Amino acid sequence: MESYDPEQLIDPEGWNALDEAERQVLVERHHRKIHIKVPNLRAHAAIHVAVENQVALGDEIPTQKTLRRLMSEGLSRHDAVHSIGSVLAEHLWNLFKDDAKDEDPNAEYFRQLEELTAESWRKNYGEESEEDDQEQRLAGE
Repeated sequence: MESYDPEQLIDPEGWNALDEAERQVLVERHHRKIHIKVPNLRAHAAIHVAVENQVALGDEIPTQKTLRRLMSEGLSRHDAVHSIGSVLAEHLWNLFKDDAKDEDPNAEYFRQLEELTAESWRKNYGEESEEDDQEQRLAGE
């Protein structure tokens, strides 16, 4: 695998053949190439990598199913990765700050993925689609 495009389905075999550092570099390179500005590219890419790692697991966990569902609800694949990533980041934050010792810390994350919708993500995170962002960039030129 020589490049990453969040709008394209990943090849799980090719993705898994890369080590974490290679995955991170591919995601960062893509974001630089399309000139997406984020506050912290390294952290942003790390969340992309974590979500894509989960997608590559297939049906073992609900991430791939959630990604497909969000896309059927009208999100681009990249925005669907962002929406899952936002849930993941919040889940990780809660794990770090809570002392609760749940039997399965992922159960809550999986439940949140099942409840995530394109509408709820847009409402809670106020994210605009990349198409909107690209239109704004073009309008400003």
